[in-house]
Amino acid sequence: MTVLEKINNAKGPLFTFELLPPLKGHSIERTYAAIDRLIEFEPAYINFTSNRNETIFRERPDGLLEKRVVRLRPGTIALAAAVKYKYNIPVVPHILCGGFTKEETENVLIEMKFLGIDDVLALRGDPQKGSRTFIPEKTGHTYTYQLVEQIAGMNRGKYLEDTLESAEPTNFCIGVAGYPEKHFESPNRLMDIEYLKMKIDAGAHYIVTQMFFDNNRFCRFRDECKKAGITVPIIPGIKPISALNDIRLLPQTFHIDLPNDLFSAISKCKTDAEAREAGIEWATSQSKELIKLGVPGIHYYTLGRSDNVARIVKASF
Repeated sequence: MTVLEKINNAKGPLFTFELLPPLKGHSIERTYAAIDRLIEFEPAYINFTSNRNETIFRERPDGLLEKRVVRLRPGTIALAAAVKYKYNIPVVPHILCGGFTKEETENVLIEMKFLGIDDVLALRGDPQKGSRTFIPEKTGHTYTYQLVEQIAGMNRGKYLEDTLESAEPTNFCIGVAGYPEKHFESPNRLMDIEYLKMKIDAGAHYIVTQMFFDNNRFCRFRDECKKAGITVPIIPGIKPISALNDIRLLPQTFHIDLPNDLFSAISKCKTDAEAREAGIEWATSQSKELIKLGVPGIHYYTLGRSDNVARIVKASF
């Protein structure tokens, strides 16, 4: 059952969460441990992030710098498949524009089809480290709507090689990202909604939002989407504060605002443990209010830490 089918058949709001693949050289056991802490709450599906290759420079013994291309967290598709069949749960790998050609994207999607994975979250991805602007691969996609078009095309049996005979269509359910506080590269919220509508018109089936800490921002975003003619389900994304440094790093990294009450509460904490408790309390309150607002589900960004999410879900759903 795809994400959209899960949403349409649900009798109440869905609980879902996102995990990162292990760092290169690490085992899958930590991922299993994070899932084990949440599986009792019957998640509807699990998202797995993907990371583009990074260019790094390392100093050689002779003092010169050596350029290397590395991928710190490989294995998104393999990890998703392992979890799908171990836990009998739908999985949603992230597929990126950044760092991938159209041919590489098509090959990954074919592998997913062979593995029985029918859900995907299509994202542009971040610029390479050290670059202020997003630069696609020479034969890659510049914008997410183009990636969505490619996936939707495969759903119609359209592959890059147009001479294929009797090409079987895929059946991907396509999710995309939305930004309640505007993507930082968009000139304004109105244009950001227009860009989002382009992704929906290209074939996306639902939206998962970037994290936010003020539910009023989500409600405004939802109303703006409706006004623009966007009618697909919109799933709010929640990230619990888990450390003192989050009130500095999260706004810088994700270009989001923190409500004054939340900032004040975390600022008064003396330790990461206290900040974590305050974050659980805030996210629980957010979740309860969102459920009352009739959202189709809530998606939690765990960053691999699931014990706090378990407490939030237990208190909210």
